[in-house]
Amino acid sequence: MNLKDHIRRIPEFKGVVFWDITPLLKDPTCFRSVIKQIADHYRNKNIDLVVANEARGFIIGAPIAYELNAGFVPIRKKGKLPYKCIDLTYQKEYESDTIQIHQDAISKDQTVLIIDDLLATGGTAKANLELVEKMGGKVSGIAFLVELDYLDGRKVLGNKYEIFSLERKQTTDS
Repeated sequence: MNLKDHIRRIPEFKGVVFWDITPLLKDPTCFRSVIKQIADHYRNKNIDLVVANEARGFIIGAPIAYELNAGFVPIRKKGKLPYKCIDLTYQKEYESDTIQIHQDAISKDQTVLIIDDLLATGGTAKANLELVEKMGGKVSGIAFLVELDYLDGRKVLGNKYEIFSLERKQTTDS
């Protein structure tokens, strides 16, 4: 299955090229395929928890957790989780943001897979990594549906973690 046929390029959305995954999500065959491909990549890595950032990360992360027989842990923007939380404030391209996770969501030494729909500049993924490690989780890998190579997000994440992406965009036109 060619993922390129299911990811829509929107040239000017909030001042950037936006890669829209909603066509992929509405196609049940394609959606099942991407979930299975990512889960298969991590199936033998004894993942305890899948952690995903709101909102599109939830759409991908929860079914991958189900496929891996792992728990699912949401990371949300400040003020959205009801229980006691651990916060992390990080710098985005033009502003800062604060994310939270429940203080009891990850136990020391649990094996964690971080999932998101897209790797762009790497800021959100790096913040998720820092939050997981702050809680004592061991990151087994980071997976994305789409990676924008032209924004160099891998450099921000470094070489310490395995990064797995199903589709990679070399340019804003690809």
